[in-house]
Amino acid sequence: MFKSEDFAQELINNGYDFFTGVPCTIIGNLIATLTERPDITYIPAVREDVAVGVASGAYMAGKIPVVLMQNSGLGQCLNALTSLNLIYKLPCLLIVTWRGFEGKDAPEHLVMGRICEKLLDTVGIPHHTFNPDNIKVLINMSYKLITENKKPLALLLKKGIID
Repeated sequence: MFKSEDFAQELINNGYDFFTGVPCTIIGNLIATLTERPDITYIPAVREDVAVGVASGAYMAGKIPVVLMQNSGLGQCLNALTSLNLIYKLPCLLIVTWRGFEGKDAPEHLVMGRICEKLLDTVGIPHHTFNPDNIKVLINMSYKLITENKKPLALLLKKGIID
């Protein structure tokens, strides 16, 4: 299991310098780590579409943003992603916890768990899934992709990959 502190440092080392999002137990330690760091900005959001808007503003101010959310939050922020980020070429890294993966979770997460990848494909947001061996590679690749393509990229994070 990858430590949240190391995960956060990997994001920072690769050029990400602004963080926002909505809490999820899968990334609770990561959010705590980001909140405690004096060298970066983490802005908590009340909803995922708000986080996407805040990240878009940060990008326009010269930052490279990361938005943290549950996959259930994708439904909440699809309009912001499609009518703001994709149209106006405002990139951000979406770290999306994959609740309901393989039908293993509380009932309220099962539908989004099943359709998460299809939903991202439908709106044209590229995505990849973390596993214990590809964390550094995906974070490094993500920075290059979002800065070159000027669009969001989602990295799906299943339970148990980070502490």
